[in-house]
Amino acid sequence: MNDPNALDAGALGPYLAGHIDGFGTLDEIVKFNAGQSNPTYLLKTSTGRFVLRAKPPGELLKSAHQVDREYRVMKALEATDVPVPRMLHLSGDDSPIGRQFFVMEFLDGRILWDPALGEIGTNAERGAIYDSMNATLARLHSVDIEARGLADFGKPGSYFERQLTRWTSQYRASETGAIADMNRLIEWLEKRIPADDGLVSLVHGDYRLDNMMFAKDRPEVIAVLDWELSTLGHPYSDIAYQCMQWRLPHSSGFRGLGGVDRKAVGLPSEEEYVALYCQRRGIAGIDNWTFYLAFSFFRLAAICQGVYKRALDGNASNPEKAKTYGEAVRLLSALAVQLIDGE
Repeated sequence: MNDPNALDAGALGPYLAGHIDGFGTLDEIVKFNAGQSNPTYLLKTSTGRFVLRAKPPGELLKSAHQVDREYRVMKALEATDVPVPRMLHLSGDDSPIGRQFFVMEFLDGRILWDPALGEIGTNAERGAIYDSMNATLARLHSVDIEARGLADFGKPGSYFERQLTRWTSQYRASETGAIADMNRLIEWLEKRIPADDGLVSLVHGDYRLDNMMFAKDRPEVIAVLDWELSTLGHPYSDIAYQCMQWRLPHSSGFRGLGGVDRKAVGLPSEEEYVALYCQRRGIAGIDNWTFYLAFSFFRLAAICQGVYKRALDGNASNPEKAKTYGEAVRLLSALAVQLIDGE
């Protein structure tokens, strides 16, 4: 059976050599196993290494898999203090692989998968890693969107109202069976959307430990990756999303921090992490925290449902792993209902 994600090196190599200075001859293509949305590949050439990120094959949901938006936002951030790889080329949809892709520089660093940071030797380094994530997020939300040419990167108006509408629509479009907790969660969120407070920033949309690369020799973020869900929006969505992930079971496929004694391993509590972010952003605190957390559970569940549906349709980037995402939708919605019931 042919892999729908396989790339034609014979067609791709000459094309990239003609569009990227110093690309050389394409010798090997290796698909990264991580990631479920936009397949990503390591390109080994006669001159070095590059990374290619593409739309997945097959029929796609409207507004999903917009690699051109990922390219645009990272290109805009190259001259800021938010670390990103250098962007090298963006193709059209009529590319040699039959779908749009972009190529970026290869960075040699660490991807840390376990939020408990069990592979890190000391509490001091674990704490420093979380501090670097926190500082990077605060800098991201302080980017001058006008100066970076991103003033039209999202729609005006209530971010959470728009996002709830978008993800409810995408969830319904990929729904494979009724889930009572998801239906209840959607109804709860619709009734409690906070009034628009006018706060707008660039938001990453999937801000978590394993979407960052850290330096090999120090606890510092050297690149924020996977910008597919980035937009102009409410900064509290990013901080709540990250804290939501820490509430997931540590044994789950999401590698959460639920049940981990954070103090014992040198990690900040949720309250400490949020307080430090607020200090860096110059704000007193965050109201409506339960809504932001519940919304984060819902949106991640809707994303997982889309991955699951693509697996059933045969279009997932990692089909076998993707099928487990159907169970994740139930876990996430159940945790969200527990959260709102505890208000």
